[in-house]
Amino acid sequence: MSNPFSRRSFLTSSAAAAAVAAVGSTVSANVFRPAAKFEISIAEWSLHKALFEKKIDHLDFSKIAKEEFGIEAVEYVNQFFKDKARDKDYLAELNKRANDLGVKQLLIMIDGEGQLGDANLKKRIEAVENHYKWVEAAKDLDCHSVRVNAGSSGSYEDQMYRAADGLRALSEFGAHHGLNVIVENHGGLSSNGEWLAGVMKQVDMKNCGTLPDFGNFRLNGNEEYDRYKGVTELMPFAKAVSAKSHDFDEKGNETKTDYFKMMKIVLDAGYSGYVGIEYEGSKLDEYAGVKATKALLERVRSELG
Repeated sequence: MSNPFSRRSFLTSSAAAAAVAAVGSTVSANVFRPAAKFEISIAEWSLHKALFEKKIDHLDFSKIAKEEFGIEAVEYVNQFFKDKARDKDYLAELNKRANDLGVKQLLIMIDGEGQLGDANLKKRIEAVENHYKWVEAAKDLDCHSVRVNAGSSGSYEDQMYRAADGLRALSEFGAHHGLNVIVENHGGLSSNGEWLAGVMKQVDMKNCGTLPDFGNFRLNGNEEYDRYKGVTELMPFAKAVSAKSHDFDEKGNETKTDYFKMMKIVLDAGYSGYVGIEYEGSKLDEYAGVKATKALLERVRSELG
């Protein structure tokens, strides 16, 4: 492949490399802290309908997580406080509410800030810089990671290079703040487990990893990547896991994903961090869907244990 750009990132510096080495062990310890099995968190997207309809407020997410669901770890979505990334008072209030309840703020899921693998170098740099404020906000909230997308265009190889280039640059910035940059399989080639694993190998930084999602393996149209193969390929780089759910049968099992099979893959990879509930169904309301997903994860944890 002809490549007009250098192999190293456009923002690479020796200082950034040193920062990665300095924070690598700390970042890993925060995510993979000792645990017998796994713990359960909740992704804010599980309540996206109620949030978009203003039935609940983003500031109350920690309270809802703990009081409604008995969950003490949350994963934010930037869409629900889009203009607050640099609002120190707002972030302080988020911190206070979470800390008062003993709720951990794990990560911020970032959308709408440009393609980190944009084919246009200027736009790629802009996308990286657009994410800076969210890295800083995540640091203020004592999160361990920001979740980003690896959108790009072009050939398989071109997209791998471009996504790795943008991710490496953002990860270097994240390293200075002790933050992971983690990528979710979230459409396009990012839903191809082999491709995204290849991107991780090209980035080759301790604080750049994946957030395997059980359900986001649609490549295009009706074409889907095998979800079990994909999670297996992404788990060696995982710093968080998303338990996507849509619907349940009469026995309480998720109808699209065999949670027992999937969680065995997760645990066999040596993962012992948080598994985040992300309910996206419509047959159950959001609260019931979260509770059903939690009950299933608890049953899986008990039986696999």
